[in-house]
Amino acid sequence: MPQSFENLADLMAHGFDTVIDVRSPAEFAEDHIPGAINLPALSNDQRAEVGTIYKQVSAFNARKIGAALVARNVADHVEGPLAAYDGSWQPLVYCWRGGQRSGSFASILQQIGWRADTIKGGYQTYRKLVHDAMYIDPLPHRLVLLDGYTGTAKTALLHLLTERGVQIIDLEGLAAHRGSLLGGVAGGQPAQKGFESQLAQVLAKLDPNKLTVVEAESSKVGQIVLPKQIWARMSAAPRIEVSAPLAARAAFLREAYADIIADPALLRERMQPLRNLRGHAIVDGWEALLNAGDFTALATAMMDQHYDAAYARSRKASDRTWLGEVHAETLDAAGRARAADDLAKLIATL
Repeated sequence: MPQSFENLADLMAHGFDTVIDVRSPAEFAEDHIPGAINLPALSNDQRAEVGTIYKQVSAFNARKIGAALVARNVADHVEGPLAAYDGSWQPLVYCWRGGQRSGSFASILQQIGWRADTIKGGYQTYRKLVHDAMYIDPLPHRLVLLDGYTGTAKTALLHLLTERGVQIIDLEGLAAHRGSLLGGVAGGQPAQKGFESQLAQVLAKLDPNKLTVVEAESSKVGQIVLPKQIWARMSAAPRIEVSAPLAARAAFLREAYADIIADPALLRERMQPLRNLRGHAIVDGWEALLNAGDFTALATAMMDQHYDAAYARSRKASDRTWLGEVHAETLDAAGRARAADDLAKLIATL
């Protein structure tokens, strides 16, 4: 009997050995239940072929051809990635809406002797649970924002806080973006739905009775839009400021953006949109520092002439509640460790 789940917590505690997503690789890449493996009942091309036959020929012909393709693909999976499982294995299978693909796949696994079952409503059920958690149901979590000028190592400090027993959410890590014009990382960002799935999973594992620290962000991280309920909590959350001298921040950025520095052409390209905002003379000056290979001076100039001014304006325009400040004289490993200690002590008093 297909398994029904009332909320994300129930789904995450499904109790099966393996979750199998039998949708096409393209569907899986956009979003899937965290931890699921992809064993497609139909490949991308096969799914498109069956869909075309359904529309242009008949539903019967599409189902007949689709059934043959699914049977062959499941046989390949049984002889390949599933070959090592013994008779006690219990997989949970889902497709787009809990219909033919997952039902056919699970039926074959059951005939072999595995205790396979499906998710009622398939991926659409899961997606509705995520959507409700991100956009409908108010978050119960108590958030504190870690704020400060660019280069104050806020993301690095978040991860040091986990070592000190503090709950965190790393939005930039989930979004695969460092939250600035230069913040793209190799591999690009996940799809919006995939980001929301990962965020929902993180939230489900946190204790809502404890404070959770999140880095202060705008409503978008790169191209990812923060969902309504997390943004509502962040907008109302109090803040702790991290401060550091400009020289310490520049030295840290040189370390943190080593991948960008290694590709001067890419760095130059990412600077160009700021010509309309800061003017050609300023960006020309940055390019001169880039050409000279003086990346510390470049980081200093960009913070002084762009990032700090933008941050100061946003801080002045916003009505924020401040819980305290932690100052780091240096942002090398030792300086970050000291700052994380101070942050953890301050958070413990809240």
